[in-house]
Amino acid sequence: MDAPTLTPKQQEEADRIYEILRRNTEKDLRQMAQLLASKPDGQLFGATEFELRDRTLEIAAMALETALSERKKGGTKVPASTAPSAAKTPSSNAGKRKHG
Repeated sequence: MDAPTLTPKQQEEADRIYEILRRNTEKDLRQMAQLLASKPDGQLFGATEFELRDRTLEIAAMALETALSERKKGGTKVPASTAPSAAKTPSSNAGKRKHG
């Protein structure tokens, strides 16, 4: 996955989220490493693989919750994108219709 180009404010938000995730997932990553180290090659896939996937999904869910929480706190000041404006309004053409 390529990292997107961020504005300075977006980079500040990314750094804040990263630090929170790093602190909150350190225990999970350590447990994942210990699980992998405890298994012989023949047991890395199957049940071990699914356990790792479950833990990874939990980390991803925490990442989403963290991002939303930081935004609710006012951590991000990135403006919402605007909708494009219409070229002409329907009423501006109303008097110019040809009859006939």
